[in-house]
Amino acid sequence: MYGNTIPANKLHLCADIPLGLALPAVATTLAYLDAKFSLSYDINMIRSLFKMSLKLRFAERGDRLNLFYTLEAYALAPATANNPFIVYNGKTWTFHETYLMALRYGSWFKKIHGVKGKEIVAIDFMNSSTFLFMLLGLWSIGAVPALINYNLAGKPLTHSIRVSTAKLLIVDPDVSHCFPAEQQKVLTSPGFRDGKSSVEIVFHTPEVEAQIMSLEVTREDDKVRNGLTPRDMAMLIYTSGTTGLPKPAIVSWKKCWSGSGFITNWMGVTPSDKFFTCMPLYHSSAAVLGFVTCLMSGSTLILGRQFSARNFMKEARENDATIIQYVGETLRYLLGVAPEIDPVTGEDLDKKHNIRLAFGNGLRPDIWNRFKERFNVPTIAEFYAATEGTAGSWNISSNDFSAGAIGRNGAIGNIVFGRSTAIVDVDHETQEPWRDPKTGLCKRVPRGDPGELLFAIDAKDPTAAFQGYFGNKKATESKIIRDVIKKGDAYFRSGDMVRWDRDGRWFFSDRLGDTFRWKSENVSTGEVSEVLGVHPEVYEANVYGVALPNHDGRAGCAAIVFKQQMASGNLSDPALEPSSEVLASLAAHALKNLPRFAAPLFLRVTPEMQSTGNNKQQKHVLRTEGVDPTLVSKKDLIYWLQGDTYIPFGQKDWDRMNGGQVRL
Repeated sequence: MYGNTIPANKLHLCADIPLGLALPAVATTLAYLDAKFSLSYDINMIRSLFKMSLKLRFAERGDRLNLFYTLEAYALAPATANNPFIVYNGKTWTFHETYLMALRYGSWFKKIHGVKGKEIVAIDFMNSSTFLFMLLGLWSIGAVPALINYNLAGKPLTHSIRVSTAKLLIVDPDVSHCFPAEQQKVLTSPGFRDGKSSVEIVFHTPEVEAQIMSLEVTREDDKVRNGLTPRDMAMLIYTSGTTGLPKPAIVSWKKCWSGSGFITNWMGVTPSDKFFTCMPLYHSSAAVLGFVTCLMSGSTLILGRQFSARNFMKEARENDATIIQYVGETLRYLLGVAPEIDPVTGEDLDKKHNIRLAFGNGLRPDIWNRFKERFNVPTIAEFYAATEGTAGSWNISSNDFSAGAIGRNGAIGNIVFGRSTAIVDVDHETQEPWRDPKTGLCKRVPRGDPGELLFAIDAKDPTAAFQGYFGNKKATESKIIRDVIKKGDAYFRSGDMVRWDRDGRWFFSDRLGDTFRWKSENVSTGEVSEVLGVHPEVYEANVYGVALPNHDGRAGCAAIVFKQQMASGNLSDPALEPSSEVLASLAAHALKNLPRFAAPLFLRVTPEMQSTGNNKQQKHVLRTEGVDPTLVSKKDLIYWLQGDTYIPFGQKDWDRMNGGQVRL
């Protein structure tokens, strides 16, 4: 019973140690252990997950999953009713004012257009306060918004509206050019949706706005909103559709609560924070992790109409933003703008702000610290997740240790992530996880090696975590893989290649399908882009594999925007020809820092990079055009690696390659 009692002589020694020395020693030891195993970091993450889960559980039990109730709680509480909630175009709406606007829009949807509970309404709108009033208005009557990408036109637009099943479409007058007479005729025809129904198109004109403002404020009874489960649909958000038609992903109430609730706790978002985003609201980054996060935390959302590199920091500064949101190459584009200097005082205005944190996903390692240093933003909060995905990774970084990582964890996180994820080897010929011929199971890659990231889901009830794509069972099933680590299990396929190193850092490697094979070797486009991106003359690089006549595999090609192009300010004119010195320097840089097989054999010098509306690089069109001079834009210049430099590549070279006279 007393076997572990400290012996008297040892007790004497302990007693002789002054308390003033013992406590610092203990503190030092604990600090060392914390740093080595990232204990406090993991504890904060686990605490954030726990708080989020608890709130979700309470909302479900109280039948308050519909986020309209969250708005209502802030709007009717005396302590928060008059707090600013939405700031747009120089005007501010409090929680109470937003609540009244939501009720008016809800009344308009129901009384004027007959929208019923759980009915889907399509919204094709640019960022605005009106967009948010409509979204909240639909929730107030128990309806579901489908968020249409306002950049779409023609077939992708028609498809997006058709698969939503929406009978009503509200359109921003500023995107009316996407709805010519022939487009409207298709949508409003009786046979538009397999002969079942047409679509009513309403352009949100000043007259429509006046009609809405004239309606009496009416709150619908709770019964139109209640009876929800966590997996029920809160909204439809579409995939980008870069290689095909957009697919409507079901964003459940659980995902809204989980994503925004976790972010609120993890980043320490408080009512005093002012969150600035000009990322498009039709995407989950701005809609869920931006808008809903502000709603959940009671903070202020500063909404920009659309992204402008020149005005981004100015708008954030003038609105006293404390958090800014980015996606994709957003921060790179900010670095491309000339520094803003006060003409009177000479003060560096790039550093004059209240921003404590930049939050988003897709920030490339080559500009991570460059952005922090130029704009004096101390912390980056980078995450990895997909709209239709089941989980994600998270990295708050204020130092160099996790710079460039899409997530990080310590010793405790190793246990959690090790159980809930798998990074498996991939057969790049089939683009499928490799399976052992004997067992039929997949193989985890060693720590630090790239593999496809999979998230564990309930094999018996996959929809509990993964609701999939609306009305598309085939596409939904394609994202589920079974019998992965053991027979009977199930995982969600991310479609992304990542590395998880021994220090608990997660790094994005490539999009599965973007990685290509050349000379029997796999080439990661993301890693090559990162290397090219640090060259002093390169502003942006987008790497992809191109098919060549009479050659196996795909050769590396890099679409390049040079800094001289950005300095000229001419992004719509033909690309400026780089000097022979720059071309030789870039070739030397690539050959020095990359294996020979990975160094791009071709350059496509372009005045402006092709990207999505969310500032993510497009590869599909570039990959399809390849280096065929008849397909490549006349504004672009093609070069190929010959010896130790890049030289012009033209029609004669392409003809020789077609004739089998060139072997690379």
